[in-house]
Amino acid sequence: MKKIYIAILLSAALNSYGQQTASDYFDLGVSKSKSGDYLGSISAFSTAINMNPDNASSYFNRGLAKQALKDHRGAISDFDRAIQISPKDALSYHYRAISKSSQDENGAALQDFNIAIELSPKDVQSYLQRGVLFAKLNDLPLAVRDFNKVVELNPSAQEKFQAFYSRGLCKAKMGDYKGAIADYSSAIESNNKRPQPFLERGKNYIKVEEFEKALGDLNEAIKMDAQSAEGFALRGFAKSRLRDFNGAKIDFDSALRLDPNLKEAYYGRAFALTMLYNHKIAIDDLGKILDTKSSTKDVKNQYVTLSKAQLDKLREAVTYTFPIPALSEDLSEGYFVRGLAQLRGNNTKDALSDLNKSIEINPIYPQAYFVRGMAKSAMGMQTEAVIDFGSALKLHPAYPEAYYVRGLIKVSIGETNAGCVDLSRAGELGYANAYTLIKDYCN
Repeated sequence: MKKIYIAILLSAALNSYGQQTASDYFDLGVSKSKSGDYLGSISAFSTAINMNPDNASSYFNRGLAKQALKDHRGAISDFDRAIQISPKDALSYHYRAISKSSQDENGAALQDFNIAIELSPKDVQSYLQRGVLFAKLNDLPLAVRDFNKVVELNPSAQEKFQAFYSRGLCKAKMGDYKGAIADYSSAIESNNKRPQPFLERGKNYIKVEEFEKALGDLNEAIKMDAQSAEGFALRGFAKSRLRDFNGAKIDFDSALRLDPNLKEAYYGRAFALTMLYNHKIAIDDLGKILDTKSSTKDVKNQYVTLSKAQLDKLREAVTYTFPIPALSEDLSEGYFVRGLAQLRGNNTKDALSDLNKSIEINPIYPQAYFVRGMAKSAMGMQTEAVIDFGSALKLHPAYPEAYYVRGLIKVSIGETNAGCVDLSRAGELGYANAYTLIKDYCN
């Protein structure tokens, strides 16, 4: 009886130790997120999840870290799991909606915001973000309704600023320029250190032909952001309406230095030059916007894909090392090592022959499938390479390099979504370069 009692105590102590360790990794993940070390945060939360896979907070916080790295597919996957475990957590729906909206899954994002608001009807951020989504979908009256609700809920100064500014944008699109001006004024009262509301209010003062007020606002906007081509162009327009054509020309010159393709600036400068009797340059400026053919192709939602040269460069930059395998009597390891040496010596044909032999002898050798995948990809056999990386992952599921290279190949052959999921998994497993690719090719 005494031995059983001691065993129970020991088991309880071990369980307590394991649970505390998972908690420690969770706390470490939170700390790293707060300091901006999102890669370290993901690693810590992953360890906590491995130790305690039923903790919704670990998935939720790892999702936030992935979202910060623009890995929205990976974030959605983590928020899905958090919601499975804790289906009444409004924040998981809220942040999943943000990632879905970032991927243009707007209908699904709207459903998530609706659920978040149903679960937490006084959550200012959900109304604010749903309003932004409605504006994105050009459903402006519903966007205004949500921004009205934000203002009613007595939000923080920053949330109030965002609500008034966003509502002003919606009203301007609806042609309610005076209402927009009032909202931009309220936004400026909440925060007068940001240039955008001054610029937008100035733009709307032009719409209602109050050019002196427009000039005052645009002066403020340009003081805060001297790199705003739009600000200079708008101020040039206001000066033209006030018949200050020399001042207008100077502003349009500044706008075009900042953005040589800004057609409104060429048009405005041409008008000012015409009024200043400099007809030749005015005609040249107008020619730049009237005599060029514009492309009518819809480029919306086109993902950038990897070229073959980019794929080769990124694949060759992958570092992978293996511990020396014990040589078995069938010599499969010998064929593997010679195949690896042949590949690194750019003898891909001979490498493929040796790796085929290694796998034929030992068909459960994940490293051999990985290296053969690298060889096939180098030879342009991308579909076959994907199959080999898949075989490596079946045998060794926690293989970040295999996910990474398979993700690169899938993106390069147009399977962007599947490739980005692989890159996300590679990053989650600690392959940091994956997040650079995710930012460039998955958003």
